[in-house]
Amino acid sequence: MAGQSAVAQSQVGLAPAVGVAAAPRLDFSAQDMELAGQAAAVPELAAYYGSHGLRPIFLGERAGELRAALIQATATAPRHGIPAGRYAAASLSSDAADVTAEVGQARILVRYLRDMTGGMVRPASVDPLIKREVARPPIDRLIRDFTLAPDPGQFLLDLQPRHPAYLALQRALGADSGLAAPAHLPRAPEGLWRPGMRDPGIVSLRARLESIGFGAPAADPHAYDAALADAVARFQAAAGLPSDGVAGPKTIGHLNGDVPSDARNRAIVVALERMRWMGSEDLSARHVWVNIPEYTARIVENGAEVFRTRVVVGHTDHDRQTPEFSDEIEYVVANPRWNVPRSITVKEYLPKLQANRNAVSHLDVVDGNGNVIARDRIDFGRYTAANFPYRMRQKASDDNALGLVKFIFPNPWNIYLHDTPTKHLFANAARAYSHGCIRIGDPFDLAYALLSKQTADPQAMFHRAVDRGKEAWLKLTPAVPVHLVYFTAFPDADGTIRRFEDVYGREAPLWDAIQKAGLDS
Repeated sequence: MAGQSAVAQSQVGLAPAVGVAAAPRLDFSAQDMELAGQAAAVPELAAYYGSHGLRPIFLGERAGELRAALIQATATAPRHGIPAGRYAAASLSSDAADVTAEVGQARILVRYLRDMTGGMVRPASVDPLIKREVARPPIDRLIRDFTLAPDPGQFLLDLQPRHPAYLALQRALGADSGLAAPAHLPRAPEGLWRPGMRDPGIVSLRARLESIGFGAPAADPHAYDAALADAVARFQAAAGLPSDGVAGPKTIGHLNGDVPSDARNRAIVVALERMRWMGSEDLSARHVWVNIPEYTARIVENGAEVFRTRVVVGHTDHDRQTPEFSDEIEYVVANPRWNVPRSITVKEYLPKLQANRNAVSHLDVVDGNGNVIARDRIDFGRYTAANFPYRMRQKASDDNALGLVKFIFPNPWNIYLHDTPTKHLFANAARAYSHGCIRIGDPFDLAYALLSKQTADPQAMFHRAVDRGKEAWLKLTPAVPVHLVYFTAFPDADGTIRRFEDVYGREAPLWDAIQKAGLDS
């Protein structure tokens, strides 16, 4: 068989791995060839066996110890939100001493190693706008380290993500949220309750809040006063709702227990998988974290949040949604020009120019060399979206679509963070309005924070560039990692799980993919 010969032939002339006998094998038995053939279907196993003389893992001297370690580790699957059937417990418990059992158990080992270092589900298979590339260590190297580990059980357990957010999500999975009021209490009245309103039903609202630790002093129990609004806001924050202190249908539904606990657990299971997607990213080191459903950007240093700002993200239309990926912010750009994306140019502006060549007059029409072309020299009616040969660009100005600063991390999707003249949108609870880029609520403060590692006076450095009135690129040294992520459940610094609206509807497809992965044994 081709697979057999490929793995077997790879032994000739290979340098030995650490802890492995140096001499390459040339005397392959029928069992060796069968092992090579069965392993060839799994690239990681082919690489491991091919580099280690076709020596078995679960048929060797440490077979019992290694198998017991794998059984112990895979038994923890439910704690990670991984379906229990994912690791075929019956195959692991078999003590059959043949090649089929060896490869079957080795396949489960590969699956466990992959799951713990990068997740079960390939991100792009859930939604094409999930552009995340998982960075996981070479699986064949992990197999080698497992077989050589003094304590193989501990080695496998140590692969599990240890980030505080992951551990908080694990603790919350299946636990009582602490937000369920006793069933005997009267239901809080439905409606839209605001400060200044008064109604006898507010007594029930107060009672439910007080029963779960969100009580408020009441001079008038029937009044929706400032203290009650504060208690409602604290409850909303704990439930992952916009904490505006107004008790609307969603807040009342949560308070009355109309939101099932399994919905909360689903969000946590999905969040655990997304955390595993982060792979080997160092999330304790300095980075920018943009959680799309939360409409928030943070800077994290040494595992702690040091800066936070509101953001506006891409619209819910699929072609305007913000994608998910990680990169590095390389430049802070003062007085940026806006190079209008082609999709916006041909879909939104070309029809306007065809109706009136002087439309969108704040934008220049430029050719491929960046030269501004007078509009009266162009017959816009000649062109379609497919063959329009020009670009559009907006000069640096106070009303530039990018505001006075943008933050560049070059990527194929032309996504970046930037200022905006439409400041009023940051007052809204839901903020999905852009064409995909991230608009920053406090852009100057973000610029100061990012520049703070390379100058003693980042404000002066930034404003010198802005005051020149021309586009200026300030290089960040070193570049700062940025993660555009999508968590509908995520812990606060104290471990409290906050919930956020699934603005793009990405949670259900990922949940379904996780459940399918549990059946794919």
